[in-house]
Amino acid sequence: MKKIVSLAVLAAVMTGCAAQTTLVNGGAKATPTYQKSQPFFVSGIGQQKTVNAAEVCQGAHNVAKVESKLEPKDAVLSFVTLGIYTPRTAKVYCK
Repeated sequence: MKKIVSLAVLAAVMTGCAAQTTLVNGGAKATPTYQKSQPFFVSGIGQQKTVNAAEVCQGAHNVAKVESKLEPKDAVLSFVTLGIYTPRTAKVYCK
């Protein structure tokens, strides 16, 4: 029984969280200028959400980094709903 629980905990820890980061211009702040959780269903198959980073940072030249991340709270919600509701967090970092 201990082996099964250990394997389940190890599998949960190894799945972790995923992030897609695009570095546009150097000099990103430590905290995001814009952060919003975006709802997706069934892992976002055939769905898309957009964030206008140039609008958030008052010009494309001020955009430092754009990130789409599966945060721990998003992973928990996805797990609880058996993958039906799968939110992701979008972040925009300005100079």
